[in-house]
Order: sequence, then C-alpha cells, then structure tokens
Amino acid sequence: MSAPATVRDNEDASRFEAWIADDLAGVAEYRRTEGLVVYPHTVVKADFEGRGVGSALARAALDDARARDLRVQVPCPFLTSWLARHPEYQDLTEPTP
Repeated sequence: MSAPATVRDNEDASRFEAWIADDLAGVAEYRRTEGLVVYPHTVVKADFEGRGVGSALARAALDDARARDLRVQVPCPFLTSWLARHPEYQDLTEPTP
C-alpha cells in the first residue's frame, strides 16, 4: 500500500500541492481575493490517479478556505463533482459567474 498524500499550500505558486514521498502527485490551483477564493483547476498526475490524491487536495483547499473564512467559487470540474458528494463543504460555495 502506498503512503498517503501530504498536501502543502505553495502560496508563491498559488496552488495546493499533493506530495507522495518526493513526488509531486497533483495540484489544485487557486486565486484568493478579499473574502473569496476561486479554484479553477485541479490536476492529478496519471501515475497517482485512484490513490485519493484529488480528495486530499480538495479537503485541504476547502479546509483552508473555511479557516480563512473565505467564500468559494469552483469552476474546476473535478472539485465541482467532488463537492456534490461532500455536502459538509457546500456551505462554503457560491455560484460561479
């Protein structure tokens, strides 16, 4: 069984990064403004698909938004789908224009 992903906020690159050991497994990009964060794109490298990397990124990103008291817009198709299965985070969202 492989090690779980460790997610870090790389603020300089405006993205959350999921690492498995020394390998960058995936990223969730963001744009933060006052009171709002937008998650436009999430990517998991093919070698790491099916290992919970996307879910780890989603949870870290949304937990961070909650901790910062930010509203969330999610044009990213992966995160939109993930949110539909996780109602515990839907209170953070607002419609994407």
